Amino acid sequence: MDHADEHTEHGGTGALGDAEYAEFMELAAEEGFDLEEVADDLAEAGHGPLPVLAVVGRPNVGKSTLVNRIIGRREAVVEDRPGVTRDRVTYEANWNGRRFKIVDTGGWEQDVLGIDASVAAQAEFAIEAADAVVFVVDSTVGATDTDEAVVRLLRRAGKPVVLAANKVDGPSGEADAAALWNLGLGEPFPVSSLHGRGTGDLLDEIIAVLPEAPEMTFGDVIGGPRRIALIGRPNVGKSSLLNKVANEDRVVVNEIAGTTRDPVDELITLGGITWKFIDTAGIRRRVHLTEGADYYASLRTAAALEKAEVAVILVDASETLAEQDTRIITMAVEAGRAVVIAYNKWDLLDEERRYYLEREIEKDLVQVQWAPRVNVSARTGRHMEKLVPAIETALAGWETRIPTGRLNAFLGELVAAHPHPIRGGKQPRILFGTQAGTKPPRFVLFASGFLEAGYRRFIERRLREEFGFAGTPIQVSVRVREKRGRKK
Repeated sequence: MDHADEHTEHGGTGALGDAEYAEFMELAAEEGFDLEEVADDLAEAGHGPLPVLAVVGRPNVGKSTLVNRIIGRREAVVEDRPGVTRDRVTYEANWNGRRFKIVDTGGWEQDVLGIDASVAAQAEFAIEAADAVVFVVDSTVGATDTDEAVVRLLRRAGKPVVLAANKVDGPSGEADAAALWNLGLGEPFPVSSLHGRGTGDLLDEIIAVLPEAPEMTFGDVIGGPRRIALIGRPNVGKSSLLNKVANEDRVVVNEIAGTTRDPVDELITLGGITWKFIDTAGIRRRVHLTEGADYYASLRTAAALEKAEVAVILVDASETLAEQDTRIITMAVEAGRAVVIAYNKWDLLDEERRYYLEREIEKDLVQVQWAPRVNVSARTGRHMEKLVPAIETALAGWETRIPTGRLNAFLGELVAAHPHPIRGGKQPRILFGTQAGTKPPRFVLFASGFLEAGYRRFIERRLREEFGFAGTPIQVSVRVREKRGRKK
């Protein structure tokens, strides 16, 4: 099989045309890279969003312990008491070369809000937003009424479900696991998330039901309006802003934080262009287990961000920048969306507050200095006309594509002028690279050795100085050269 066929077989790279792909593979061959591995690297970097697996179950059945086992490190908080996980948390996992996102969710239980309010609010959208679900049941306890309620939700959702019978620490627990056939979800996989027993078989089944990562077609629907998510912490003015750009009251506005529960999609003409605005419920810093509606709202907000192309993040300029603000910005960046930061309630600021706000921005938002900023007032309409150019700038950066030849000329000059520091008597250098995808821009660099995090940040900074990329995160991955013919 020649490498042009290989390119087709791997589903393309999302951004490289056939001629440019062939040119790049010639570069790789000259430098002594294993071409099959290079093709895999480009396919991996150029694919669409990773498939999503939700881990669900009632409290204290071992969901977070299982997540830690699957991702191979202790990241999800684990305590021997129910309700520790409250917010939905996403990690990236890999099993036998297949990458996917895994979502650790809060436990579901019958509480003061009642089974319908609590379980539905915390579960339905977590399941809806996933491609497949792992339902964790404590095999030492058996199926409870709450488990039965969750099964009904899973059946209605129609998503593939893998049943994990947890806390089977030895052969004596196999019979308890087998009893869970009665749930009607198919074969229960006996596992011990604490000790790792049976997790390999469970992961094999998970990979079997998860879809492959799609090609990069996101946002390419011809003629469709661009999608904008308005996100921010509660009561920052998202609904007021939507009403102002629409020139009518389309969304309920109230001084009580958290009035908006569900995203409201609105087609709005602004600056002569039709946009799809998604007004989302505010993200709270902590969402308590029993506050089902607010938990549901945070899930809906995360899902709206997944559907959007641009995140317009509203920050209350009249208040000190909060931890929630930086968390929300990080959420948008990690989702790979174009970003515009809008400072609302600008009309309420005096000169002293504006001075200190600039200092806060320099200190707390250093990681997103590339994001366009607009100062607006949703109440008075101040500077609303600046919103569309900022959104267009961010979208243009998000879709920017650098030809391979131009990128390698830039990299060659960069390495010559600013070589990587010598470590352990060796000096790693960048051999060549390519932009493997857009939306957001994703680069793959092939190097002779490990590149330190500080040098990677330096590369990103220089990429921005040279090519722009305003309003978009940049993803840079590095592949270290291996000898030709290395076997996996």
